[in-house]
Amino acid sequence: MDHGRLGDLVVGAAGDVAGSVVDPKAGLGRLRSAVTPGGVVTLTLGVFLGYLAARAVRRS
Repeated sequence: MDHGRLGDLVVGAAGDVAGSVVDPKAGLGRLRSAVTPGGVVTLTLGVFLGYLAARAVRRS
């Protein structure tokens, strides 16, 4: 994984959040354009797997 790209992604996301506070309408437009079906599936799968892992650790 290219750490420079990850840093750019984090800084961009922080800038989008700050911009959304200043202009919520434009922020929602950016969010809608950034959300892709693949990203939603990946996020959902990650949350689900994290839940299962936390549940397994808690039971142990």
